[in-house]
Amino acid sequence: MMKWMLAAMAALIAVAPAEARTVYVHAGRLIDPATAQVLSDRMIRIEDDKVAEVAPWKTPPAGAEIVDWSRYTVLPGLIDLHTHLADVGDSSDPLLPYKTSPAATALLGASHALTTLRAGFTTVRDVGTYRAFTDVALRDAINQGLVPGPRMLVAGAYITRPGGGGEVNVKGMTMPEDMRFGEASTPAEVRDKAERIFAGGADFLKLIATGAVLAIGTEPGQIELDEAAVRAAVEVAKAHGSYATAHAHGAEGIKAAIRGGVHSIEHASLIDDEGIALAKIRGVWLVMDIYNGDYIAEEGRKQGWPAEYLRKNDETTEAQRQGFAKAVKAGVKIGYGTDAGVYPHGLNARQFAYMVRYGMTPMQAIQSATTSAAELIGWQDKVGRVAPGFFADIVAVEGDPLSDIRVLEHVSAVMKGGQLVR
Repeated sequence: MMKWMLAAMAALIAVAPAEARTVYVHAGRLIDPATAQVLSDRMIRIEDDKVAEVAPWKTPPAGAEIVDWSRYTVLPGLIDLHTHLADVGDSSDPLLPYKTSPAATALLGASHALTTLRAGFTTVRDVGTYRAFTDVALRDAINQGLVPGPRMLVAGAYITRPGGGGEVNVKGMTMPEDMRFGEASTPAEVRDKAERIFAGGADFLKLIATGAVLAIGTEPGQIELDEAAVRAAVEVAKAHGSYATAHAHGAEGIKAAIRGGVHSIEHASLIDDEGIALAKIRGVWLVMDIYNGDYIAEEGRKQGWPAEYLRKNDETTEAQRQGFAKAVKAGVKIGYGTDAGVYPHGLNARQFAYMVRYGMTPMQAIQSATTSAAELIGWQDKVGRVAPGFFADIVAVEGDPLSDIRVLEHVSAVMKGGQLVR
């Protein structure tokens, strides 16, 4: 009888509606990237984890919970489309991901997630980890409230050819199975691995279509997954209501991936005019990490990174920036993605200044990390705006990012789902 009573009480508690929480945010200036407008002296009323109202400021009811950001510029929580939270950063030791245990990798991921969230990035698309499904575990832990971090969409594992740009390659060594989960050489193998990756909990597929800068024994201009292999992955992704994105540096690999049907291209370092035109025609997004070439060149040399890494970085950095400038001018869809993890997490906003330097207006750069990024991930009705019905993911900064985009590198306050996280 006692067990029955306890079970009944637990059931009643479980279904009882939680008391609604209302918060009023007083925004001195509010940037709306959807309309490219800046609104002054705004009230943002939040009910639980969503924005309920945005209106001119008026005094809230007596006793209301108020967040006073009246001296700040307020904008939507930022989105980084190319992070590696659940992975070990690059270093002078190519074997570091192998030497870092799965448990240590998971704990590092939790630390990286909090650092990223506190930097104002409330949503990320995490595009791969050497140890399969570490990112899935991190995403789920965040969603369950076990660890703090941004909203995550995850790739689960890289689909890469054996010995390709998505693997840790050291002569004479064979990596464990969880670090070779996505190995595939033929379209049939790609299909099989794609199905297994979705079964493991991935949100989308990440294809290593060309060689990589930060991988031993591969060259950025070399095609590693041909058009047929890419198309096989894309078909599986579509069957799961998702998409595939392709790591692609080389011009021919970029075009093969676009023709194969990918949703977005990561890096696009050596993209040519034909590739830009093809991306524009097909509506394919470019996610170009145009900051971290400088970090690799400077810190990589200081820290003694492999000479092969540094050579390939030198060969791609300026070409990538010129390609970015051409793509902006051509009106190609561009999302904000940094490759955070190559450089320290939390510095994600450093790329904004580079995007402005190479052709974007400050508002376009902000849009790339808000409304445009939300559209790319299919969450345009959830994140990327401070508007009714959207998650209350909001950041506040001192100064005006439309006059000095670098103020976004130092956020003063961050809110995710109506809860202050710094």
